Amino acid sequence: MLQDIMLGQFFPGKSILHRLDPRTKIISLFALMIVIFAAEGWPAYSALIILTAGLIFVSKVPPLTVLKAVKPLTWIILFTLLIHFVSHDGEVLAKFYVFKVTAEGIIYGVKISLRLILLIVLSSLLTFTTSPLQLTDATEKLLSPLKKIGVPSHELAMMMTIAIRFVPTLIEETDKIIKAQKSRGLDFESGGIIKRLRSMVPILVPLFLSSFRRADDLAMAMEARCYRGGEGRTHMKELRLKNLDYCAAVAVIVICAAVGGLSYAG
Repeated sequence: MLQDIMLGQFFPGKSILHRLDPRTKIISLFALMIVIFAAEGWPAYSALIILTAGLIFVSKVPPLTVLKAVKPLTWIILFTLLIHFVSHDGEVLAKFYVFKVTAEGIIYGVKISLRLILLIVLSSLLTFTTSPLQLTDATEKLLSPLKKIGVPSHELAMMMTIAIRFVPTLIEETDKIIKAQKSRGLDFESGGIIKRLRSMVPILVPLFLSSFRRADDLAMAMEARCYRGGEGRTHMKELRLKNLDYCAAVAVIVICAAVGGLSYAG
């Protein structure tokens, strides 16, 4: 399960999505999120599914790798689906004790599940095709107007990116600790809930210690490089919008309008 968590991983490449300005990708992602939540009707959902499949193809990231990002949240999606099955009034298809499965509940549950899957896949594509450094620069640029009201945009962007960047590292560290404890005879699977919770202590304690040690090493490395926050700092590679970004922005606007039209028509 730990190997299935793809958050924070970056796949270098030269695809169209890789070449886009990170600000364009972030803003486009938020626009598509709004459209996904506002979509109504199967024509709109079909268009969003085709769009997502097209983006996966354009990104050159293996489709199985992208879909793997959904796997850790499978139980949440299934639970959401089940809740909607039995929580909507309508034509009763089946009955289990006090629970009634309705046709309307199935349709609404499938739509909500599709929304979650599309959101996860599109968000994963952002991190797969954008390096942590680019994410930091883009987030700082987008938050820079908030500096006028005292919001430390650079520090916020740095903290967010470091948190995302170290997710794969912590997952790898957790996997190593679990394997080491299993080799020492620790059992994680047998016994009741209390016993299983207690068996997590030999994992959590070394993980916390390792995390604090890694954070201390990172702080010392940043101090050794004279890092003093965002004030007065310059960038070796300045972010500049190109023709490709303007074309992508127009495409996103057209797509959002098309999906909105399909939702209205549906």
